[in-house]
Amino acid sequence: MAVDGKRAALGGVLVVDKPTDWTSMDVCAKLRGVFGQKRVGHGGTLDPMATGVLPVFLGRATRAVEFVTEGEKEYIAALRLGVTTDTQDTTGNVLAERPVSVTGEELTAALSRFTGEIEQIPPMYSAIKMGGKKLYELARKGVEVERKPRRVTISQLELLGWPDAGEDFTLRVVCSKGTYVRTLCRDIGEALGCGGCMSALKRTRVGAFRIEEAVTVDMLVSADDPWQFVRPVEDCFPQPSVTIRDAALKRARNGNPFPLQRPAGEYKIFDENGDFLLLGRCDGRECRIVKSFYEV
Repeated sequence: MAVDGKRAALGGVLVVDKPTDWTSMDVCAKLRGVFGQKRVGHGGTLDPMATGVLPVFLGRATRAVEFVTEGEKEYIAALRLGVTTDTQDTTGNVLAERPVSVTGEELTAALSRFTGEIEQIPPMYSAIKMGGKKLYELARKGVEVERKPRRVTISQLELLGWPDAGEDFTLRVVCSKGTYVRTLCRDIGEALGCGGCMSALKRTRVGAFRIEEAVTVDMLVSADDPWQFVRPVEDCFPQPSVTIRDAALKRARNGNPFPLQRPAGEYKIFDENGDFLLLGRCDGRECRIVKSFYEV
C-alpha cells in the first residue's frame, strides 16, 4: 500500500510483542521490509527466549530511542531453583543441580535482599563489549573475563505464585535500565543456597508502553495498512505540550533557544499545525532544544 512521503518521513513508534526465538534485531529487520523504512531501531534489547514489549522506532522517530531505553521496565519471570547454567537461563548448559527445600519465609526474605539499589555482575552471555569483543562472543569460545559490578535498581520484586511440584516460581520485577533479570534469578538461587536460573521471561512494560497495547509481528505482516498501528513519536514523552508561533517558531527551527515563559522543566513543543517539533528544556524565560524531531 502506498504511503505518503510525509507519513513515511515522520515515522513513529510501534509497541511490538516480540515473539520467542527472535532477536530484537530480527524484529527490526522484518519491519524494515514491512514499512519500507531504512531507519528502524528498537528501545531495549530482549534475549531470543524472551517475549513481550519491544518499542520499535521508524524513520525520524529513531531519535527518541535513547529516551525510551532510559525508562523503567517491568517483567514477569519464571525462576527455576536448583539448576545453575552457563547462560543463567534454561537455554544454556547445566553446570550444577542441587536439591531444593525452600520455605515461603526464606524466599520472601531472599527477595527483600534484592529490592532497592543493588549490584549485579553482568553475565558472560551478554552484548557488553570488552576490548572490542562482545562478551557472548568470548563466552562461546570458552573464555571468561572479569566483569565489574554494575549498580541497578529493583523498585519492585514480588512472588506472584507458589509453584506446584515440578513447576517454577513466578516473579514480577520492576527495574531500571541495565538490569539482567536472569542474573537476578541466578543471584536469588545462590542466596538460597540451591542455585537458580531463569526459565521464561516476558517484558510487560517499557516506560509508558504496556503489553496490553502491543501488536504481534504477524499482525503487522498481514495488515492491509500496518501504519494504523504506528503511534506518533510524541507518545514517548509524558511532558506537557506547548505550541509556539512566529519568531519563536523560526528560532526553534533554526536550532536556537527561543522565548518561552513557562515554569522551569521539559516540554513537548508543537507548531500551530499540531506537528511535533522537539523536546525542550525551559528555565522560566527561554527554552533550549534537548532533541529535535522536525525535518531540517
